[in-house]
Amino acid sequence: MALQEEFESHGNWLFRYRSYLPLVIILIGWARYLRRILHPEEFPLFFPEFESMYFAVGIGVGLLGLLVRVYTVGYSPRNTSGRNTKEGQVADTLNQTGIYSLVRHPLYVGNFLMWLGPALVTVDLWFIISFCLLYWVYYERIMYAEEQFLRRKFGNEYLVWSAKVPAFLPNLRKFTPPQISFSWKKVFKKEKNGLSALFLIFFLFDASVLFLNPAHVPSTTLTILCVGCGFLYLVLKILKTKTSLLAEVDR
Repeated sequence: MALQEEFESHGNWLFRYRSYLPLVIILIGWARYLRRILHPEEFPLFFPEFESMYFAVGIGVGLLGLLVRVYTVGYSPRNTSGRNTKEGQVADTLNQTGIYSLVRHPLYVGNFLMWLGPALVTVDLWFIISFCLLYWVYYERIMYAEEQFLRRKFGNEYLVWSAKVPAFLPNLRKFTPPQISFSWKKVFKKEKNGLSALFLIFFLFDASVLFLNPAHVPSTTLTILCVGCGFLYLVLKILKTKTSLLAEVDR
């Protein structure tokens, strides 16, 4: 198999199983976080008095990633910028406005920031660097496969757009306003998992310290946010499956 076809084949395979990468990252990050609790002297960037700040920065970066995804999904037409199908890629149209005028893969930019947030809480420089490299190698193959699909489907239209718009690092000087209205209903349907998972992860990191230090008091703020987002998830799940309140035509 030629290298081009091999890259695309690997990308399509990784695309189908892309949900498992965050689990690996979180488990390793959690282990490194607990290691920091037990042996803080091994982490030269860690200062105990800044513990709350590390969580605040991590949550802030994670929320920024979620906002990127919310903006992307909220302005996306039907059958684009989604989780697609098990059979493969889906693209009825080529998104070129809004955030897609700044970067070709905004959802993966959002994912990167969302998972970078928990990684930062470990305050482990080598783990953070390893995470960035692993993410790039993993998603580079997925982006390659997606772009091959889009190139075959949209031809010269795709080539013209991709020549102007960077793949991963946004170019903020070339913004073109979205051509459709923002849909909160689509955001509620598509991004409820990310919101609830984000705060659940930070809460579990904090609460797991109890296994090592029974005197530890979990953050009240994280507990409230975790419970609140979990309740919101259940409400949105019921609305999506049992009612038509979140249904929209062509979105």
